[in-house]
Amino acid sequence: MRTRLTVAVVSIAALLAAVPVVAHHSFAAEYDAEKPIKVTGTVTKIEWTNPHCFFYVDVKNEAGKVENWGFEMGNPNALLRLGWTRNSLKQGDTVTVEGSRARDGSLHANARSMVLASTGQKLFAGSSQGSNP
Repeated sequence: MRTRLTVAVVSIAALLAAVPVVAHHSFAAEYDAEKPIKVTGTVTKIEWTNPHCFFYVDVKNEAGKVENWGFEMGNPNALLRLGWTRNSLKQGDTVTVEGSRARDGSLHANARSMVLASTGQKLFAGSSQGSNP
């Protein structure tokens, strides 16, 4: 009986070790509050997932070239509490997004808020920076 229990525990441990773990970093580890950004563009993709929702926006840079920016928001439950639904943001929507740029200089940011051009509605993004109402 003891051997079976040992084999079961070792088997479960091996399975858990084989599952990839995604590290969850603090805001300061990934984003720089001293690098605020404000961009306007067209939504290309929305990922309503845990532990954070993401959306992507095509933005024209100063040279006129289109860049695809990725924005991290809070988790779905936090967004629901802030008044979001899965239909609040759709592909093709024009938005103006404010947030903090990624420390590595990539085209990623932590969204603080966005304004939908079609309605003027301002939505807070459940930022992990802690600046939401």
